Amino acid sequence: MSSKIPVSVLIPAKNEESNLPACLESVARADEVFVVDSQSEDRSIAISEEYGAQVVQFHFNGRWPKKKNWSLDNLPFKNDWVLIVDCDERITEELWDEIEQAIQKPDHSGYYLNRRVFFLGKWIRFGGKYPDWNLRLFRHANGRYENLNTEEIRNTGDNEVHEHVIVETGEVGYLKEDMLHIDFRDLYHWLQRHNRYSNWEARVYYNILNGMAEDGTIGANLFGDSVQRKRFLKKIWVRLPFKPFLRFILFYFIRLGFLDGQAGYIYGRLLSQYEYQIGVKLFELQKFGGQLNVKQGADDAAATTDESPAIAPANVQS
Repeated sequence: MSSKIPVSVLIPAKNEESNLPACLESVARADEVFVVDSQSEDRSIAISEEYGAQVVQFHFNGRWPKKKNWSLDNLPFKNDWVLIVDCDERITEELWDEIEQAIQKPDHSGYYLNRRVFFLGKWIRFGGKYPDWNLRLFRHANGRYENLNTEEIRNTGDNEVHEHVIVETGEVGYLKEDMLHIDFRDLYHWLQRHNRYSNWEARVYYNILNGMAEDGTIGANLFGDSVQRKRFLKKIWVRLPFKPFLRFILFYFIRLGFLDGQAGYIYGRLLSQYEYQIGVKLFELQKFGGQLNVKQGADDAAATTDESPAIAPANVQS
């Protein structure tokens, strides 16, 4: 094995025994590996320790910060550079070689990594899923995840998933070699995960439609980097009608998702379903003033009894 590379790897985990072995094998060249766990009930902790990773427990209090930012603020990293890797991601030998060279550049403080997303055993190359740039390698002192003001929405998890890293100083570059996104779990877990993600996305849509401030985020800019352009286009997207139908058309036909065969078709259908989930949860947020159905019980009780309506608000959560 090549000599260790002076990079600290941060892996957020919870019940990831299926994915952790391959993930940890892929980061063996790193000088230091932390697995930040959320009270896993499977063999995640034992597997992490078998591979020599340092395991730290994170107890989420339901507010900001979530797991990655908490880790960046609290873990005793011994290296200047940190690499964020999810359990279903793999760092190839070619990418490690490139990372080893990239961190030598004194004027750079961060790098975007491109992901190849695999679904049902196939690389989803079309449909807009590639390239998929994420800023994952950065100087620990210079980078933190943005806060999109979504943490109060229930059942979104304790980990930043679609938030992006903001690097305060220094240049940001792009690496050529890809990281691999390969989830060894079944479609049940894909659906379960995206049910949580749709809560998060609905709140993001709600914030955009209500003009909430973007201070402390990467921002939306048509002429910015690839992530900022996506944010700009999302501001238009959230106002369009028939989004579930449009998402399938965009993925499968306009962005050529059909070229990925049956896996591409299934992925496109699931993305359409995901968009519908976001839409109905957005409706729920709008109906209940930015919360998910917190008034349902009280409103039903007031509508079906002869008691004075003045009593009903006492059961409403603030």
